[in-house]
Amino acid sequence: MQIQVHTDKNVTVSDGMVQRLQAELESALSRFSHQITRVEVHLGDENAGGSGGSDKRCMIEARSAGKQPVAVTHHAASVGEACSGAVHKLAALIGNRHGRSNSHKGGESIRRLEVGEGLS
Repeated sequence: MQIQVHTDKNVTVSDGMVQRLQAELESALSRFSHQITRVEVHLGDENAGGSGGSDKRCMIEARSAGKQPVAVTHHAASVGEACSGAVHKLAALIGNRHGRSNSHKGGESIRRLEVGEGLS
């Protein structure tokens, strides 16, 4: 899984923060690392240095082999918070997508009654 981090001209991040972000992504997406080919992270400051609340943006796009790319965005007061929020959203989205693609119609139901059980 290749991870690329891009920033706009209003955001600067340290190499240490990039490494922490990459480690967080690898950990959160480890279940799907064999399916995900590339992850692109785009960091931005929507208020361009002005004062404001949740103006830091982290958009993460994940590309899976043979599937359409998925993207999530999270806004927060700091770049770190925006990244953590986006990573959690992406992990949930990919988990839902890949979980659904692995369940097949006609498979065993979780609502199946045990032999001898009846409805009261």
